[in-house]
Amino acid sequence: MIPDRTLTIGELASRTGLTVSAIRFYESRGLVRAIRTAGNQRRFLRSDIRRLSFALIAQQLGLTLGQIEAELATLPEGRAPTRADWHRISERVRGVLDQKIAMLERTREKLDVCIGCGCLSLDTCALYNPDDRAGRAGPGPRFVITNETP
Repeated sequence: MIPDRTLTIGELASRTGLTVSAIRFYESRGLVRAIRTAGNQRRFLRSDIRRLSFALIAQQLGLTLGQIEAELATLPEGRAPTRADWHRISERVRGVLDQKIAMLERTREKLDVCIGCGCLSLDTCALYNPDDRAGRAGPGPRFVITNETP
């Protein structure tokens, strides 16, 4: 018998804001696991709302699906994660989030300076990138993805 603490896939979709197909995708990746009824219908634990909510938030923060899968794999199955469970995840992803925050701050600062000068070209900018020094340091937006200074 399926306990009363389960949700249909439609109810889970309604609670999380995800589409049914997105929940099936996450299920196929192991982020949530359905319990099957005698009629082979999917039922999900109420705690899966938290798992999927974490996945949605983590994706918005820039974590990869692989990182999200790895973190959710550390949570217990069959019961709602405790505060301690979530705290352990928080400690593990904090460094990744701090790096992303630092890059966002660098990007904000660099865009203000670069767009403000009006040339919009790191190849020809005599003020911000004289003689294309950034190009010699390697490909990509060097002053943003690294902590290099112009």
